[in-house]
Amino acid sequence: MSLMERGSVPISPMTGLAWTSNSGTCPKDFSLITITEDGAAANFTRSFAMRAGYYLCYSKEQSGGVVLSDVRILSEKDAIPHGYRFIAEHLEPRASVSKRKRMCVRVVPMGSVDTAVLDLKVTARSKMMLQHYTCVGDIHGYVIWCKTGPFTNPIPQAKPRSFSLDLRRLSLDPSVQPSLPPSNPPTQPSIKLSMRRKDLTQNHVDVTTAIDGVPFTLHPKYDFQTSKNLQLNPQLDDIRIKSLQDIEKEYNYTFAVEEHAAKRTWPSALTKVAS
Repeated sequence: MSLMERGSVPISPMTGLAWTSNSGTCPKDFSLITITEDGAAANFTRSFAMRAGYYLCYSKEQSGGVVLSDVRILSEKDAIPHGYRFIAEHLEPRASVSKRKRMCVRVVPMGSVDTAVLDLKVTARSKMMLQHYTCVGDIHGYVIWCKTGPFTNPIPQAKPRSFSLDLRRLSLDPSVQPSLPPSNPPTQPSIKLSMRRKDLTQNHVDVTTAIDGVPFTLHPKYDFQTSKNLQLNPQLDDIRIKSLQDIEKEYNYTFAVEEHAAKRTWPSALTKVAS
């Protein structure tokens, strides 16, 4: 008959409100309001000639992070207020809701308000009064009542831990072997360093380069160890390797001429004029 038991204090706000033809078209996580507070069937019909009607259904599923802060009933001439929307319709293919009066709700983020719509009731008699409820208005021969108030946000729950490993450890069945993680992390492939680079980088981690491990050899054109290459390259016979002493002796220059010229005294311009 209502969304809360008599005498209980609601703590969960309403998060959705819609029209539906029956339980088959009612969305998931929604509940039908099939009976009014005065014991009549809460079947909204468009006219007396039609047997099939539609019902109100509500949701308190808070996974969407929104709540209903207000509910209103508008006539077909009223403009929908800013921030409001008409409630959804989950009907059978040929069914429809009368547009003479329509219900709209204001949907807001859960953390943006302190109060919201906590409960909604339907009565068939307009003279019936419900304490602590506000009359929203009449629609299709029924009166809608709602109750607003503060609500509590859901407490975030920690993600469940997996205890399968601990249960396997406590198992008495010797055939059940726990799959323990490796005690040592997998070793990475060793890096091969050349002896020369290893001596230079004993305290540093280094990586190999493209020339490490490549043997160093002379091109056959410049190989003097074989007589064959000397015959093929006679122009290399005139090459003589000079020592440091030979180079200094051959290209030694004392700059004696420059020093003698610097020591010479030249007559000044004033002496020439006096003479």
